[in-house]
Amino acid sequence: MSTESTEPDDGGGSPPPSPCCAPKRPPAAAAGSTAGPSAVRAGPTGTDGLIALPGGTFLMGTDDPEGFPEDLEGPVRPVTVAPFEIAATPVTNRQFARFVEATGYRTDAERYGWSFVFHLLLAPSARPWVLDATVPGAPWWLAVEGAHWAAPDGPGSGLSGRERHPVVHVSHRDAEAYCEWSGTRLAAEAEWEYAARGGLSQARYAWGDELTPGGRHLCNIWQGAFPTVNTADDGFVGTSPVTTFPPNGYGLYDVAGNVWELTAEPWRDRRGHISPGESVIRGGSYLCHDSYCNRYRVAARSRTTVDSSSGNTGFRVAR
Repeated sequence: MSTESTEPDDGGGSPPPSPCCAPKRPPAAAAGSTAGPSAVRAGPTGTDGLIALPGGTFLMGTDDPEGFPEDLEGPVRPVTVAPFEIAATPVTNRQFARFVEATGYRTDAERYGWSFVFHLLLAPSARPWVLDATVPGAPWWLAVEGAHWAAPDGPGSGLSGRERHPVVHVSHRDAEAYCEWSGTRLAAEAEWEYAARGGLSQARYAWGDELTPGGRHLCNIWQGAFPTVNTADDGFVGTSPVTTFPPNGYGLYDVAGNVWELTAEPWRDRRGHISPGESVIRGGSYLCHDSYCNRYRVAARSRTTVDSSSGNTGFRVAR
């Protein structure tokens, strides 16, 4: 099943993003927001496991026939990045909780009063809190009142047993607030891809060219018939603890699947013009499936708006 846009490109822009990846808040919801930074700087705390990388020149992007040209994955080109540090894992619920406890920060999902939950993960107690809203082309996304980072499946759900899972229902603005507090930043897109490749050149995945070598699952993505049946052959229906699957060659976990990762990169169209209020996300999530969204490939990319949040989007920090 495909939810890719069939709208023609105007030659200079790029088609709207597929809502299967990261659903966006409607502009009407954003208009009344009072969301803004409320964090306080606490120095280099809350940054577990930063890995120092030497930087250098690598081949970024792909011309893979399995890719999505409308996502501007190509062309393959040499890109040079300076030395930097990047977290081994996405920010976890435990780490984000430290930030909230230290600052009293309220996420965009809490300010707006709702966030997007995948329909099969909705907590039974949250059914009365589903709002009368649908995402065009992606009815599996439910706008749920009271869903946020500490209630990821809606009211009645919680974080018990998920302390080492990646935090979700965080927006780009929320991630920037966490970075300000922790003395870090979001990675540029080129830094993210350089790190995610783990030293491999033009491999399809972070570990090589075969998705399940020897029948072994190396990332948390969808198995079964999307969006109704997840056989969970990899062990998970939703998010997984951040060190469940093997790291790549640089020691980074979860650069494929689990949750989409926000980057510092603004979305640009084919002419290089910045799309206001949109940024690049990388890595795919537990909802990606080769029937519609094989964006767990290392060069795959999508986009979201700065205030949008969902149950499959998180972030990792850099410095």
